[in-house]
Amino acid sequence: MLQKSALTVLVVDDHPLLRKGVVDLLTLEDEIIPVGEASDGIDAVRKAQELEPDLILLDLNMPGMNGIETIRALRNAGVDSRILLFTVSDSEFDVLSAFREGADGYLLKDVEPEALINSIKKAAKGITTVSPELVDILTSAIKSRDGQHDSELDDLTDREKEVLTHVAHGLSNKMIARELDIAEGTVKVHVKRLLKKLGMRSRVEAAVWLTKLND
Repeated sequence: MLQKSALTVLVVDDHPLLRKGVVDLLTLEDEIIPVGEASDGIDAVRKAQELEPDLILLDLNMPGMNGIETIRALRNAGVDSRILLFTVSDSEFDVLSAFREGADGYLLKDVEPEALINSIKKAAKGITTVSPELVDILTSAIKSRDGQHDSELDDLTDREKEVLTHVAHGLSNKMIARELDIAEGTVKVHVKRLLKKLGMRSRVEAAVWLTKLND
């Protein structure tokens, strides 16, 4: 039986040894429970729908459906779990594509075990999680597109702007619901609508964009 406060994680990687190593690492944490494993994108989508994990730790380079395609499939299937890319690729194209499709974080596999655990916990709470060496890639790319969204900000309702501000501060849907005294489901609806109006698929992209806009 899962602890009520436990963070559930689905680990997706096509390398059995690495996948087992990550699962074993997560098992050592009292606050984290690895509820499942998948070796490819198709299995990841199926298990994500079945297990409804809080977070999906996802490899990028997998045969068949790669990580970017898997994120797209997960979001199109209505999976709202946090998605944290865990990969060796520091390609600007991969980083930006991941966030455009709805990723919530992007970590390189050379990260220390303790840093991986902390990143998983942060990502689960809605805090932007990106390997330090990739931050400049993300912020500069989004800053260059600021003009595309300036007028669209005016299309947001007052409540959506309020929710967006909390998203930019790294709050999870549950925390935003508590702050605004509304249902968590209502927050999810607002987030989906404001992302659609801004032409974005990731709350991380929206958060970084708003932060840069207010600089």
